[in-house]
Amino acid sequence: MTEILCYTAFRQLLQMFLAIIFFHISEYILAISIHGRSSVTLTSLLISKNYLVAMICSLLEYLLEVYFFPGLKEYWWISNLGLVMVVIGEIIRKVAIVTAGQAFTHRIKIYHEEHHKLVTSGVYRFARHPGYCGFFIWSVGTQIMVCNPLSTIAFTIVVWSFFAKRIPYEEFFLRQFFGSEYDEYARRVPSGVPFVS
Repeated sequence: MTEILCYTAFRQLLQMFLAIIFFHISEYILAISIHGRSSVTLTSLLISKNYLVAMICSLLEYLLEVYFFPGLKEYWWISNLGLVMVVIGEIIRKVAIVTAGQAFTHRIKIYHEEHHKLVTSGVYRFARHPGYCGFFIWSVGTQIMVCNPLSTIAFTIVVWSFFAKRIPYEEFFLRQFFGSEYDEYARRVPSGVPFVS
């Protein structure tokens, strides 16, 4: 491996690991600050078995491509585009969490609680699910940042499929809680995830 490729590989992997660490730690800290330490568990880090498998596959793709196809990793403009996506996705998600406050939870609420209100201000004026929108951009961006073509496609399909199922399920309960107010809101504002109405 050339010295330039070693530097590129180190930079890209460092950026990916820092993005992942920052995402999860900030998610956990925000959850504690909004909901209190007693109601936040390690599941608030949002690390599932499927998530770990996806990240391990991503790392394996990266290492195999660095070894067998090192030229794939030298497209700085692609890597920088991914970095911009990671930052934008992170900002959108965290702004969504702060704007929603206690109304934002990692688990879908199936019972209406007293503090649960319909948030339609701030970033929620532009997307009904800005947290999902931000995560979608962030997760795909992590793979573009490390120039992983296979994982970019896989992450796009898997994360989109997850939200394409989750959004209608969540909105079923939101319509139960908020009735015509939510229907009107849903007519005006897109979901925030492409091709998910």
